[in-house]
Amino acid sequence: MVQKIIGPRALPHNEQGEAFAPSNIALCKYWGKRNSDLNLPLNSSLSLSLGHLGTHTRIRANAFKDEIYMNEQRLDPSAQFSSRLIAYLDLFRPASDCYFRIDTHNNFPTAAGLASSASGYAALAMALNNFFSWNLDGASLSILARLGSGSAARSVYDGFVEWHRGESEDGMDSYAEQIPAIWSELRLAIITVSRAVKTIGSTEGMRRTVETSALYAAWPEKATRDIESIRHAIWGKDFAELGGTAESNALAMHATMLDSRPALLYWLPETVAAFHKIWRLRQDGIQLYFTIDAGPNVKILFEEKNEHIVRGEFDDAEIVRPFVC
Repeated sequence: MVQKIIGPRALPHNEQGEAFAPSNIALCKYWGKRNSDLNLPLNSSLSLSLGHLGTHTRIRANAFKDEIYMNEQRLDPSAQFSSRLIAYLDLFRPASDCYFRIDTHNNFPTAAGLASSASGYAALAMALNNFFSWNLDGASLSILARLGSGSAARSVYDGFVEWHRGESEDGMDSYAEQIPAIWSELRLAIITVSRAVKTIGSTEGMRRTVETSALYAAWPEKATRDIESIRHAIWGKDFAELGGTAESNALAMHATMLDSRPALLYWLPETVAAFHKIWRLRQDGIQLYFTIDAGPNVKILFEEKNEHIVRGEFDDAEIVRPFVC
């Protein structure tokens, strides 16, 4: 697959390559793989970029060995993060004695349910594209990013992004595309309940859910219905449909996790307290909805007109304006 996209492997064309990729929050979730090696999903998904929150990555040639730096800290090559990243670099290494130095920086918590691997591998794929002068289009970059982390397929774009499940066994039709819609009034608030690294990563969580949850059988069909509803809401700027569908989709995904054996629960007491607070405010007529990925941190969807209320009720939340520069 890699050779189909980049052609024959060649030495870098530039002294370095660098790129920024935004994290993303799925409004219709990706949960479950039909091929783990290629990170091919069982269902299509649709996300919203987190704008300025993401990963900046720089890649340069290095002598003798690979070196990985995360937020200016050198990582042990045997660490899980390093070994996974080095295995990804092996896909593009033009020779066995060609080594890299990777400097990557996240401006949000890593591995805490904020899609750090998504922005990380998208930024790395785009930095490699710059480093080697591949001049790839968005679909090709999306496929390469997906090989590192499934949801990275969506982080090569800003705004609303749909990742197509695809049908081909080689994964060449499983890539993301930007939805050319702008919703300037849309806002998202991130409630960081915990910055701790997850004890069970998303890959293991997906595997356990698919293999042991009886509820999972209904998930792909629900995801298909939800993605259609969210597309409709985007083009019609129907906030209640967008928020309501995203919230339902997130809760359904977590229901399949709870039905796994052993049960998988990423929420903390503060997570559930945020749910109840949002529901109470909605009962009072304030249109707030939430979504949550595989982690404890809550994301609130709301419109610009309610930003002062969100700031007042959730004073520690970080406000993201996805369509405002």
